[in-house]
Amino acid sequence: MKKIGKIRELNSFLFLAGLIFLVGLVNRSFWQPAAIWNCFNDSVVFTLLSAGIAFVILTGEIDVSIGAVLGLSAAVGAALLRDGYGVVMATAAALSIGILTGLVNGVGVAVFHIPSLIFTLGVNGVVRGMIYVYTKGAWVENLPADFTRMSNRLLIGNLTVFYALAVLVILIGHLILTKTKKGKYFIAVGDHAAGATLVGIPADKTKISAYVLCGVFASAAGMIYASRIGFITPTAGNGYEMKAIAACVLGGLSLSGGIGSLAGASIGAVIMSSISRILVFLGFSSDYDNTITGVMLLTIVVINTVSQNRAVEKNRHRILSARTAEKGGEKK
Repeated sequence: MKKIGKIRELNSFLFLAGLIFLVGLVNRSFWQPAAIWNCFNDSVVFTLLSAGIAFVILTGEIDVSIGAVLGLSAAVGAALLRDGYGVVMATAAALSIGILTGLVNGVGVAVFHIPSLIFTLGVNGVVRGMIYVYTKGAWVENLPADFTRMSNRLLIGNLTVFYALAVLVILIGHLILTKTKKGKYFIAVGDHAAGATLVGIPADKTKISAYVLCGVFASAAGMIYASRIGFITPTAGNGYEMKAIAACVLGGLSLSGGIGSLAGASIGAVIMSSISRILVFLGFSSDYDNTITGVMLLTIVVINTVSQNRAVEKNRHRILSARTAEKGGEKK
């Protein structure tokens, strides 16, 4: 399973490199360092969203409420900033929304055993409605200039501070998932929840933790979204969940759980967030963005499902062949 995950991550990285190369052949301007760096810097929101939902997908579940959580977190955080509250207070309020929503999702899926797609879809509707109630259908505007300028602050060269922090978070999360005992619980639960429970792994608590982390990442993405855009509409984050899921699948995560990593999800996020920019460089309208995203998601899911089924069948055939050979040796 680990080898499959690593191969998928490598394929995703090669796909990204090939995409940059091919687009550059059509439009040499895309090969300029600033243009390439912008692809990474512009992906910061989807990087955090994809990393958050990766925890959930690794456990074999799904969360389609992250777009709404991003929108509500951004609206609340932006409104507090507009009304004179500090960044710390606004961020704390936004993160609280993510934690509460993640906890609700986790309890609904893990404790009450409601299918994750159905439950999180319902939560998505509730949270999206709360955005309209909170903002009264109006835009949240006039954010402090210091806050909106934060998204453009550079750390080194063309690397923004926000993307550097996102990469740092991804690295820490990757180390936790691969090097710590509790971090490996997420993959174990996604690989076989019943088996994980039998060996003493708290499957329900692990799933709840995954949803809480997903909510926190979505809320953090919401605050960065507010800084980058400078205003919040009631539809903020609408459809972002599909791109985040597509980024994870493109980055090597299996929707059935147990395979993948945060690093792969972050690579997929760069690819998905770069579609609009690539279309511009190729001379196409960005109106095709959602269509291309949907086509890519369907294609990747079909390819991954077929390849995974083949791998499982091949493994079963190998085991049966080995057992047959052993029985033949015993008879002799």
